[in-house]
Amino acid sequence: MSKKTNVLGGGLSAILSDAPKIVQPVQQRPPIKTGIDLEISKIKANPNQPRTRFDENALQELANSIQQLGVIQPITVRQVAPDEYQIISGERRFRASQLAGVETIPAYIRDADDNITLTMALVENVQREDLDAIEIATSYQRLIDECELTQEELSKQVGKTRSSITNFLRLLKLPPEIQFGIINKDISMGHARALVSVDDCDKQMQMFAKIIEQDLSVRQVEDLLRDYNAEKKPKTPAMQISEASKSIQHNLEQKLGAKVTLCVTAKGSGKLTIPFTDESDFARIAALLNTN
Repeated sequence: MSKKTNVLGGGLSAILSDAPKIVQPVQQRPPIKTGIDLEISKIKANPNQPRTRFDENALQELANSIQQLGVIQPITVRQVAPDEYQIISGERRFRASQLAGVETIPAYIRDADDNITLTMALVENVQREDLDAIEIATSYQRLIDECELTQEELSKQVGKTRSSITNFLRLLKLPPEIQFGIINKDISMGHARALVSVDDCDKQMQMFAKIIEQDLSVRQVEDLLRDYNAEKKPKTPAMQISEASKSIQHNLEQKLGAKVTLCVTAKGSGKLTIPFTDESDFARIAALLNTN
């Protein structure tokens, strides 16, 4: 499949204006018919609709508004049979209109093949503000896979930075349980981004459970992550103590009457540890150290 990067440029409006060049010449058939009221019964949902969850309360509120004011913004459809249309964009308005019990809905009729339909639906969806992070990530991944876009091309087409695109796509690597937690708003995007950086699936699930059980903030999860990374960080190997250093260590033990521990790193730095039993023992050792 050839790339459709020019189709996406500038968002949905650019798609609507550019798509006729791909489907068929404008002079043969107008790309959009406006001002048409279509019968609800003749409209079908788009099987490629990337949005899978619709808030029932929000839908009912929109349905109440439609009963009072009608549908202000027309939906966009394509004709798939003599008396059948398929939604390209506006499925939420379509569903709310069904709830409202209206018989017709204003619509733009658009000429578009399956690929253009998918592209338009995906681009419209990622511009919405009410999608959860997993829906956005899934839409980004579909645009990359099915429309053959690179992350760089995708970032230009949807108006997001490449780092933002990458952060969303990384969420799809999380275990399904955590992805459902994001969808259900059990954890935030900030929590999820912290969990993504954990490279162990079992540890991710442990942290996820802890976030839920203890209602941890993002900052607290980041602190947990720092502790986890510190535990993973390999310790600097100790360097073998030279015979001369061992001799000095032994002489100190003899002089102080206490066990002396000497630790030297590979870089040559280190520390000398002299334990004491109580305050008086500490004073005794300090006095011996101060003598010549």
